[in-house]
Amino acid sequence: MSTVTRRAHAKLNAFLRVLGRRDDGFHEIQTAVLPIELHDVVTVEEHDGLVIEVTGDRADELEGAGGESLVGRAADAWARVARVAAPRARITVDKRIPVAAGLGGGSADAAATILALDELFGTRLAPEILLQAAAAVGSDVCALVVGGPVFADGRGEHVVALHAPTSHWVVKPLPFAVRTPDAYGWWDEIPSSGPDPGSLIAAIEIGDHDLAGSALFDDLQRGVSERHSQVARAVAAFVAAGALGAVMSGSGPTVVALARDPVHAAAIASAVPGSFVTTAPPPASPPRTIAEPSGVV
Repeated sequence: MSTVTRRAHAKLNAFLRVLGRRDDGFHEIQTAVLPIELHDVVTVEEHDGLVIEVTGDRADELEGAGGESLVGRAADAWARVARVAAPRARITVDKRIPVAAGLGGGSADAAATILALDELFGTRLAPEILLQAAAAVGSDVCALVVGGPVFADGRGEHVVALHAPTSHWVVKPLPFAVRTPDAYGWWDEIPSSGPDPGSLIAAIEIGDHDLAGSALFDDLQRGVSERHSQVARAVAAFVAAGALGAVMSGSGPTVVALARDPVHAAAIASAVPGSFVTTAPPPASPPRTIAEPSGVV
């Protein structure tokens, strides 16, 4: 019985522009997604049927948040595109990423599940087929199944890889959750669309952190901040601490700040309690296939 273990990296949205609500109920968006070091660990092993287990310090947070169902949907989506009758696997998620925080933890777990099943059963699906499976699960899953920094548009299913030198960030999770449908619903109440993403994309790709900091943007931030003032206070605290820029990530409420280098990041984190330093993108971590169930990565 073989096992595949993958890291499911959290993400931050350096840019998120909402263009409008679509006829299918989703929203048309433009977003720059950067994976970060923080990760869950997804382990997949052959089993008689589909079993999903969640462990780790944040396992309790997943209850009612849809994370387990995303993993199950990912397994079913992989089975459909792989033309397998049913996924026969035990999937264990060691939960470390905060839930409903705008860091894409559930989507990262789903993406890692698709990739791990493809590896475990040797289906070797083409990238465009893996994207079909990801799109059937959720918009963020597409960016995370591709891996690495990406620009995504449509509802998130159109993904283009970005060249992004290492950047240093300070991340402040907040002690409450925001449901993605709520964040978009608040945008719908007073719709507006932010700037073109060109400046931010160019700054990321050439490693101009000062320009990137000034171009950070999230169309969902206003609606969330109006209901949760902690978001605006966290942004202000980062700016006061000397960050190059600060923004809510995705549907929030986590706030991220861009630093010039590791020393600058550490100074910002020390000035903003409850924050931590990370890099984007994280060092490459290939999947492992072994003869016996692996330990936690």
